[in-house]
Amino acid sequence: MISVRDLKLAYGKRVLFEEVNLNFTKGNCYGVIGANGAGKSTFLKILSGEIEANKGNVDITPGERMAVLKQNQFQFDEESVINTVLIGHTRLWSVLKEREAIYALADFTEEDGMRAGELEGEFGEMGCYTAESDAGSLLSELGVEEKYHSALMKDIPSNLKVRVLLAQALFGNPDILLLDEPTNGLDIETISWLENFLADYENIVLVVSHDRHFLDAVCTHVADVDRQKVKIFTGNYTFWYESSQLMARQVNDKNKKTEEKRQALLDFIARFSANASKSKQATSRKKALEKLTIEEIEPSYRKYPGIIFQPLREVGNQILNVEKLQKSVDGRSLFSNATFTVNKGDKIAILSRDPLAVTAFFNIVTANDIADSGSYEWGSTVTHAYLPQENSEFFNQELNLMDWLRQYVPSHVNDVDEPFLRGFLGKMLFSGDDVTKKTNVLSGEKRSVA
Repeated sequence: MISVRDLKLAYGKRVLFEEVNLNFTKGNCYGVIGANGAGKSTFLKILSGEIEANKGNVDITPGERMAVLKQNQFQFDEESVINTVLIGHTRLWSVLKEREAIYALADFTEEDGMRAGELEGEFGEMGCYTAESDAGSLLSELGVEEKYHSALMKDIPSNLKVRVLLAQALFGNPDILLLDEPTNGLDIETISWLENFLADYENIVLVVSHDRHFLDAVCTHVADVDRQKVKIFTGNYTFWYESSQLMARQVNDKNKKTEEKRQALLDFIARFSANASKSKQATSRKKALEKLTIEEIEPSYRKYPGIIFQPLREVGNQILNVEKLQKSVDGRSLFSNATFTVNKGDKIAILSRDPLAVTAFFNIVTANDIADSGSYEWGSTVTHAYLPQENSEFFNQELNLMDWLRQYVPSHVNDVDEPFLRGFLGKMLFSGDDVTKKTNVLSGEKRSVA
């Protein structure tokens, strides 16, 4: 169990957390949610000990092992892929290295022999004899082919490094698992595998993710970071969102009778409980929801962006036509003979086991790159925009947010004054002094919103 008592963290006058008191218990998966900049990742760092809070305590049940998904893909460049996974189990790795060092000694003393015997006992208890094969199996399940297992981390494709670090965190069945954006860089099949893995996981999991479908699939609880507090709610993300929105509507509606409000929420909980189904967690989630009381549900104070699409004109039936498009990089084929048509009203997902292939495809059809062969044609009535995965090139100037946005105002808009720009930025929750901030200091999350 993780016990958090009277936690506070502040940077100068900015308070991230204050008087946070929580328990995270075995058998549950907690989705840590909150607005950009609310402190989700910081909260995980406090739990892991990477950051020290100004006040309060984080206590972990003695003897329990914590594993954390690392974010630095270059930290283990000089280690082999298989060793990088084994390093995730700190004690196991320590025993392995000490055992190897003793057996490599030229002069093997009686004391060394006694220590070797102690290590052999611990070696067997921790399952070290099958550690490499277990790590290899985990890597393969995460889509890292066996040919890479003995390669150095610096020599494997960049899109595989995050999978190795994920395997490192999952290896050895840790008692507590902290995952910050674990689905980044994963294809849909690997995400599905991870969903099933976490749904069957019997220990404590805390996960930060912007993928609500992933949170719905794995979470038994939601830990909402909002207004300097962290509050735990039973149910997955959709249940938290819909129930908090329902409560917010009812709080604003003063004319309804209290009992009518109560019954509507109870009916909602009952319907959701009946639909809760995910592996071993289904029964416990259903029981928890059935026991949930109205008093536990609170309206969310979070604001949501206003993403409104207003086409200048009605488009024609043909949106995009792609004919035999092909692209290779460094002798590796990303895609070939890509042929399809996008018609009015279509909504199409582009999927690939190689994230580079998706990026390359979008770069080509948005004229940011050239295909090796083939062609594409946009409909004559179509204007298009592109949200890239890597956006650093758009933020290398020292412009404030208003001046930065002014560069991208469409030519047909004539009245580009301050109220217009503030209004547009306000829809994406940039308000007050936010609009005067330099864009090159914005966080990654806020750059994506911009």
